[in-house]
Amino acid sequence: MRFGIGFDVHAFAAGRKLILGGVEIPHARGLQGHSDADVLLHAVIDALLGALALGDIGQHFPDTDPEYRDISSSILLKKSYQLVQHEHYEINNLDCVVILQQPRIASYLPAIRRSISEILWCDLEQVSVKATTTERLGFVGREEGVAAMAVVSLRKRRGR
Repeated sequence: MRFGIGFDVHAFAAGRKLILGGVEIPHARGLQGHSDADVLLHAVIDALLGALALGDIGQHFPDTDPEYRDISSSILLKKSYQLVQHEHYEINNLDCVVILQQPRIASYLPAIRRSISEILWCDLEQVSVKATTTERLGFVGREEGVAAMAVVSLRKRRGR
């Protein structure tokens, strides 16, 4: 078994879509970033890479590379999971939390879980996604941005 932790933060920006876990969430602002700025998938990517000591998202997909400009983070997660599979590991379970004041995303959590489980080719029961606020404290509470954390456990692929 291997374990990894990921954390990411993005500021809100006008004129962008809000994408969380590969799902578009209706909101007046999206997140600022080189890619689609899916803060949740970025945290999951860092957790996966960290579990196998493979670096972080910035090393594999630098924001200085035009190839990744406005790219879907779902694609980046697929590429990251291919690195995990190359090392003969698979998802045991993934636990995530999105930290934001607004918008409320509870009704989107089932779709987000489904999206992540499909990208990672695992069962829905292996993926947990929760949401919380900061009770109006800090940059999240002031609705300046969104944070996300992810913890993953990986196991050697069956048959190895």
